[in-house]
Amino acid sequence: MHKIEVLPSLLAADFSDLGGAIRKIEAAGCSKLHLDIMDGHFVPNITFGPALIGSIRKISRLFFQAHLMIDRPERYIETFKRAGVDGIIIHEESCCNFRSTLETIRAFKLKAGITLKPGTPVDSIKDVAKRLDYILIMSVEPGFSGQAFIKGTERKIAQARELLRNKGLNVIIGVDGGIKLKTIGKVVKAGADELICGEAVFAGDIVKNIKSLYKKANEAAKRMNGEESPCKAYRK
Repeated sequence: MHKIEVLPSLLAADFSDLGGAIRKIEAAGCSKLHLDIMDGHFVPNITFGPALIGSIRKISRLFFQAHLMIDRPERYIETFKRAGVDGIIIHEESCCNFRSTLETIRAFKLKAGITLKPGTPVDSIKDVAKRLDYILIMSVEPGFSGQAFIKGTERKIAQARELLRNKGLNVIIGVDGGIKLKTIGKVVKAGADELICGEAVFAGDIVKNIKSLYKKANEAAKRMNGEESPCKAYRK
């Protein structure tokens, strides 16, 4: 049974008390925090940047996973490294040369990942899969939180899992967008390792919400044990 992790997305938190939110995330047993960086160009929204990350880095030892939804992210890898991130995920569509950008991320001793938007096929990364630590599959169009899960994304997750299995690669698969109690089981069954959750974590009792999400995810993972592989189950 593969390890399942819930990653709270800071974008959905109450920004008037980020310190309090992060302490609750840690108390609930999470080890990673997802950071959505948007520039208003690559996606139609603006969020936060290195200054805020540097501030919360002082109060947390969580793994900071930065999802860069910005134009030409290669210009800012060193800046985000200095701010305190541990991993960077990019969009191939936003880079001048996404292969080179992945190598730059690795050169700064950061975990490197690629994001697949809903319209980006899994085959687009087959030639760079061995350079990746992480594949992030978007189950909504990137740019805004609170969107509904796009049905059928589970098939794409299963395709990515099958691609990695065929290549003998141990790459983490994350899924981001509309992940809640009613959708978390299907993405786990499809083969997701990491579940990016925004409102499902921060709307209400943070600790209680995280524990409920883990419970639901782990139940789905246990049901997979000994059953048909997720790739075969969702190949139709």
